[in-house]
Amino acid sequence: MKALWRWLWRSIALLVAALLLYQGWIFAHIWWWADHNPSSTAFMDARLAEMRETHPDAKLQQQWVPYARISGNLKRALIAAEDSKFLDHEGFDWEGIQKAYEKNLKKGKIVAGGSTISQQLAKNLFLSGSRNPLRKVEEALITVMLENTLSKRRILEIYMNVIEWGNGVFGAEAAARHYYASGAATLSSEQAARLASMVPNPRYYDLHRNARGLDKKTPIIQARMNQVVAP
Repeated sequence: MKALWRWLWRSIALLVAALLLYQGWIFAHIWWWADHNPSSTAFMDARLAEMRETHPDAKLQQQWVPYARISGNLKRALIAAEDSKFLDHEGFDWEGIQKAYEKNLKKGKIVAGGSTISQQLAKNLFLSGSRNPLRKVEEALITVMLENTLSKRRILEIYMNVIEWGNGVFGAEAAARHYYASGAATLSSEQAARLASMVPNPRYYDLHRNARGLDKKTPIIQARMNQVVAP
């Protein structure tokens, strides 16, 4: 029996050590990204692998552009659409989470999310698309690391460069060229609001660019942009 308990405690200790090493690995990446740009993300790698199942030569469209070379319109549009309290919270919008929970409970299914830009970035950088509770705990831990290591400006800069905007289309520059044949620096207010409207379901809107929902959301976001200050 003593041997069994000894083995059990050793197993627990090894598991805890492995978890701590993994968290350290994540933190080291985030610390490095304070002034170095990510070359890829977990979500980008997963999408590329998925695309190559049917098209072995598939490539992602993505080109990093610095914060100053992204239109202020897009910065305000994304905050207005995805996280209106971005500059004020410390990673989590508890009021937004509560509202999303109540809406989903009323509908009987997941129709709204309360994730902040920081939470979305945590998921994109490191995690799979699963919704299991352990993944949500890890997302929260990574969000805390991001908020305590990077500035709001840097979080938004990385976010704008790595999120998905269409089938194999990632980042603001690739999105601007894909939809408008222009650079991210020159996006108009309406174009930026439309791109922000696509974020929750980018592959669908890539195929349905005149979708009624997109036409409805774009002017709403555009109107909200006037109340937003970007970092």
